[in-house]
Amino acid sequence: MSKVLSKREVSVIAVLVFIGLVVLPCLNAFVPPDTFFHVSNFSLSIYGKYLCYAVLAIGVNLLWGYTGLLSLGQALFFSLGGYALGMHLMLLIGKLGQYKSDLPDFMVFLEFAKRFPETGGLPPHWIPFKNFWFAALMVVVVPAVVAYVFGWLAFRSRIKGVYFSILSQALTYAATLMFFRNDFTFGGNNGLTDFKFILGHDVNAAATKRALYIASGVLLLLVYLVCRWLTSTKFGLIQRAIRDSENRVLFSGYATADFKLFVFVLSAVICGLGGALFVPQVGIINPSEMSPDKSLEAVVWCAVGGRGSLLGPILGAISVNALKSYATRAFAEQWLYFLGGLFIFATLFMPKGIIGLPEQFRALKQRLFKTPDAPDAPAVKLATVTKE
Repeated sequence: MSKVLSKREVSVIAVLVFIGLVVLPCLNAFVPPDTFFHVSNFSLSIYGKYLCYAVLAIGVNLLWGYTGLLSLGQALFFSLGGYALGMHLMLLIGKLGQYKSDLPDFMVFLEFAKRFPETGGLPPHWIPFKNFWFAALMVVVVPAVVAYVFGWLAFRSRIKGVYFSILSQALTYAATLMFFRNDFTFGGNNGLTDFKFILGHDVNAAATKRALYIASGVLLLLVYLVCRWLTSTKFGLIQRAIRDSENRVLFSGYATADFKLFVFVLSAVICGLGGALFVPQVGIINPSEMSPDKSLEAVVWCAVGGRGSLLGPILGAISVNALKSYATRAFAEQWLYFLGGLFIFATLFMPKGIIGLPEQFRALKQRLFKTPDAPDAPAVKLATVTKE
């Protein structure tokens, strides 16, 4: 890994890890709440949400920035990971719900006991999710299987470009409509919420919130390092070659469909892991999280931060969501206009995003303060001296 990361990059990562995973949790745990430097539990959960969104942004960028596949369905895989863990968390509520039943409240309200009398009202596919490790496995398996099936059909059919974007958006929209249905057994439009425990700990306790925040930061770091290693290998070179000219890669004898399928599945797994840690920190997962506009927002994060780099999407996800948190309070009705304008501005004036601004400023400085070339020195005519 030392050959992959430069010394400067290692230094930057070390500083960010120290601030994010050491300083902020300590400010939450040890600094008195009435002081200026205290980080509240609510703020820590918000920061954890930003880190999960950054994981989603890396998954989008791995496809779009490095492979040239603009997928508008990555929020679906993010939500599938969230639903997989959310199902386990719902089953831990027990009799603490409104109806004092072992079933989740929405199952009691929708009379699931009549639909599934043989299991006491619990749908059969929910039963294995009582086990945490099965749910954790499904966080990876479900997004991977869905991505594999869709990707295999799409890439084997040579679907690419805008057609792939449209199909991935259609997949997301179809899944959203399914999850909105009450008879789909996943809570309908309300989704899964009101979680109480995770691994035997109260999800609302300060220590649990710190642990979830740290887990989100560690996941983001691991995803970053794995993607940095992957993109620096021969596989990464082929990946970028597919982005720049897939036909040339095909003519060179590489099966580009297999490469794209692998990256698509890997991106889905990354997004699913981010969604799993997103759910207990936010406290809810519903079909709106997988709607097509969420995938479009993730594309904006990559464009603003700088696609084609790994730090860029992280910066974009955190900065845009921080702006959203402010704008939706101060200018709630105008936020979508801000988001669209931000995407247009980044596309026109920041083609390399925030991460590419230093390079843009250096190029602009060179153009503005370029010293004129010195005039060529006059040619010296050599006179021939003849002896008399």
